[in-house]
Amino acid sequence: MIVYKTAAEVEAMRASARIVAQILDELGAMIQPGLRTSDLDAYAERRARELGARPAFKGYRGYPASLCVSINEEVIHGIPSSHRILREGDIASLDFGAFAGGFYGDAARTYPVGRTSPLALRLIAAAERAFAEGVAQFVEGRRLSDISAAVQRSVEASGFSVVRSFVGHGIGQELHEEPQVPNFGFPGRGPKLHRGLVLAIEPMIAAGDWDVEILSDGWTAVTKDRGLAAHFEETVALTAAGAEVLSRRDGTSARTGGKELSYA
Repeated sequence: MIVYKTAAEVEAMRASARIVAQILDELGAMIQPGLRTSDLDAYAERRARELGARPAFKGYRGYPASLCVSINEEVIHGIPSSHRILREGDIASLDFGAFAGGFYGDAARTYPVGRTSPLALRLIAAAERAFAEGVAQFVEGRRLSDISAAVQRSVEASGFSVVRSFVGHGIGQELHEEPQVPNFGFPGRGPKLHRGLVLAIEPMIAAGDWDVEILSDGWTAVTKDRGLAAHFEETVALTAAGAEVLSRRDGTSARTGGKELSYA
């Protein structure tokens, strides 16, 4: 069942989502060669508690950390470790969620580590661009798969592939709510989009083939061909003013009426 949020509930979700945004911004500034991924995880957990939130992922279905750090061919759910060190030329996806005021926020960014390849930079940009194309379809009266189809068109036009084993999702009082939001598909299908719907829209894309496998830790998903992967995610609400990206800090909220994504 899809749970639609009131204006007051969306306002509460802004608070949790902006905590996520702040922490990801701070983590992004820390990214450099030689950094242990466990240090990023410890920082994220500490800052969440300092900001009055609880890390959403730690213990969720048994996940052992507060932050997901997925490097290079790792698509999602990379587990931070004191033995995993960021290297010059890597790309690192940081995925973080927080629970505050009764609601969850969830977002992910992919960062270059030092100087990385042109291919890696194009891949990161393509994930962000696909997200923007998807959000441009998050308009009252359109169908859920319009978002999915727009993401797929954008990714494939950039010469990359959409990972199909994982999807975006509704979010609210639960971290994962209905509906599921695939990053591929035909337009004009699925439920109609209505005000009060809040989604975690999250393109996960690969430089090579889209097929993935799970490593022996039971969590880390990697591309089967070991090609690079990138992940970009925001918590987005459909409001009276259009789609609003909640997981951006004050002064940088993104809104769209279905045409062009602009930053206020």
